[in-house]
Amino acid sequence: MNTPLSWIKAYVPELECTEQEYMDAMTMSGTKVEGYEKFDADLDKIIVGEIKKIEKHPDADKLVVCQVAIDEEGTTTQIVTGAPNVKEGQKVPVVLDGGRVAGGHDGKKTPGGIKIKKGKLRGVESNGMMCSIEELGSSRDFYPDAAEDGIYILSDNPEYKDAAVGSDAITLLGLRDSNFEYEVTSNRVDCFGVIGIAREAAATFRKPFHPPVIKEVGNEEKTEDYISVEIEATDLCYRYVARVVKNIKIAPSPEWMQRRLAASGIRPINNIVDITNYVMEEYGQPMHAYDWQTIAGKKIVVKRAKDGEKFQTLDGQERDLDESVLMICDGEKSVGVAGIMGGENSKITDDVQTMLFEAACFDGTNIRLSGKKIGMRTDAQAKFEKGLDPETTMEAMNRACQLIEELGAGEVIGGCVDVYPNKREPLSVPYDVDKINALLGIDVSEEQMCEYWSMVDLAPDKEKKVVQIPTWRQDVLRLADLAEEVARFYGYDKIPTTLPSGEATQGGVSYQTGICQIARNVVEQFGFSEGMTYSFESPKVFDKLLIPQDSKLREAVEISNPLGVDYSIMRTTPLNGMLTSLATNFNHRNKDVRLYELANVYLPKSLPLEELPEEKMMLTLGMYGEGDFFDLKGCVEVILDKLGIRIPVSYKPEERPYLHPGRQADIILMSGETVGYLGEIHPEVADNYDLGTKTYVALLDVAVLADKADFDIKYKGVAKFPAVTRDISLVMKKTVLAGQVEEVIRKSGGKLLENYHLFDIYEGDNVGKDEKSLAYSIRFRAKDRTLEDKDITVVMDKILSNLETLGVSLRQS
Repeated sequence: MNTPLSWIKAYVPELECTEQEYMDAMTMSGTKVEGYEKFDADLDKIIVGEIKKIEKHPDADKLVVCQVAIDEEGTTTQIVTGAPNVKEGQKVPVVLDGGRVAGGHDGKKTPGGIKIKKGKLRGVESNGMMCSIEELGSSRDFYPDAAEDGIYILSDNPEYKDAAVGSDAITLLGLRDSNFEYEVTSNRVDCFGVIGIAREAAATFRKPFHPPVIKEVGNEEKTEDYISVEIEATDLCYRYVARVVKNIKIAPSPEWMQRRLAASGIRPINNIVDITNYVMEEYGQPMHAYDWQTIAGKKIVVKRAKDGEKFQTLDGQERDLDESVLMICDGEKSVGVAGIMGGENSKITDDVQTMLFEAACFDGTNIRLSGKKIGMRTDAQAKFEKGLDPETTMEAMNRACQLIEELGAGEVIGGCVDVYPNKREPLSVPYDVDKINALLGIDVSEEQMCEYWSMVDLAPDKEKKVVQIPTWRQDVLRLADLAEEVARFYGYDKIPTTLPSGEATQGGVSYQTGICQIARNVVEQFGFSEGMTYSFESPKVFDKLLIPQDSKLREAVEISNPLGVDYSIMRTTPLNGMLTSLATNFNHRNKDVRLYELANVYLPKSLPLEELPEEKMMLTLGMYGEGDFFDLKGCVEVILDKLGIRIPVSYKPEERPYLHPGRQADIILMSGETVGYLGEIHPEVADNYDLGTKTYVALLDVAVLADKADFDIKYKGVAKFPAVTRDISLVMKKTVLAGQVEEVIRKSGGKLLENYHLFDIYEGDNVGKDEKSLAYSIRFRAKDRTLEDKDITVVMDKILSNLETLGVSLRQS
């Protein structure tokens, strides 16, 4: 919403402040000001001048030389101009040497303005410039009497013809003003009108508020003799007020009205249209005028449209309607879409004689939905859909009729037709001073609170301890709302900072979030950087990842209103986002990249959806460049170790189509539960993502990590007895995995086994072509004694015996 400060001062005449002070104070008191524009920001040294003499330029056919008086003593200065509309005796705005104008004659503003200096035009001295309205930073929307091509003639306007020569032209033209833009929240319907903003300004600056004095006007006739009103859809129309004006005189509205409308972004049209727009901006109450002669049966019926009905609105477009759209109808036909736009069949024309004035209150939700349905958006609709106060309707109607008579736009018929099925009553909200002070953390007396409430027309009753809330304050419903009124006028900046009171004031993160933080710390120490990708994906990613048609991963949740096919399903695997991010880095020639992401996948329990899908948090690691499969495996094992998950884990080969055959494995915990997998990306998948290098990924299920994490660390004393180490070299088929061998060692070693590690792998002439040799160092230790050879021999024999079941034997050479 935009409002010139001069309009606010019309109702708060004692308001004195700078634009920045106004903006800061209003924002702090709850009426947020987005910014402002000063009309005179780039104007300087512009006075009223009078053209005393005009002569032709000696060397230019289109230029004239003017002698212009610049003060009451008759001092003149010479100005050369090419304006075609100058005449002797005219009073004009003149910018003197060193002054500034806002822009050029083409109406385009120049930041900082244009500085005017004396000089010569075709050899003739010129000491300033006479200004067009565009050069003053305004337009013909604000000053309709301005010449379309030429300077602005002050003396042609009755308001300015007696202006003193040498006086400030900027002040004379009302350009010592600023236009403010407000961000009004939808619950403050009263602030969608200038009167509401002015009331807030008066309270903020502790100045008297003087709203316009409204008096009911009208002749001796009765409106009900001209029109009747019936509301069929009482659930969508809360009140309908109608009045009639005859002997209409269409003419331009006065300049003060035109300027206020133009400053609010509304183009002035004529006195009748401008009055309806003016009242809409002043009270926030839209109004509409119909040609009374076109109303069949002299009857208005407010009812729902018929399914399939077509209606031509004022903009000439034919609209398709259904029964959800509320219509204004006469005795035979529809004449307007309620709250949005009137119809072509009842519009006001220049030869209108009698006019029907409408002010109504409609259901805001229905107006918003109807506007979307028929594809329209109007200023009136924007007001109605916020949910207006039906009590304002009559006051706005009386204000409009008063303006009609004051401007001589017509003769108002006496009385009105007011259909108001369910009158809205003011609300009484009880207050408790102690509770309000406790809530806000301040100490304000009851007298001061009541003063704050009274400043914005909330009426406190100290005896009953209640506040009467006017119907236009739809945001005040309970004690907390009254406390907010106290807080904003007491000053949010004056409220001290305190901790909330209560037994539990210490916050914390959830257990799973703590697990994620530990994992995050580990992977970042390994050089991984966090990435974020979209949860929405394209169904095409399954083909890029070579996922089979019958895979459960293809059972994805579809978005009902997607942005497009590329964002039409919820992801069931985080691989696509990770590979896309890695590919982006690779194509930007980043050599070594390590990324991780903590993000959800969405797994439906059944399709079509009958309940919310399962959301599983996954830790995804992706890397290329320096490092390989075993670096990634080491990072995973450090994560498990930091979470207290017992190492070692086992790795089981698994066939996943998007991973390289033979270079992938599921990660199996000692409990037998699969926590995730890791491996190298399949070359074909890498090609699909334009990844021209070996790429490795790992996925860990955060829920499993959280379930298996164990932070119960127990101290073990330093071993008192020595350890015994045995090194063995084993030979086996290449198909036997090191993990299988280590599992046998672990299970067969018993309580004496302390640890083991693989220190050599050999393939060559000393073993068969399809064989390999693995060498392990195994360490034993007893807690209560020094081990003897016979103790070790028993355990080693058991290990070797069990390894034979895998086809593993001791290497002989």
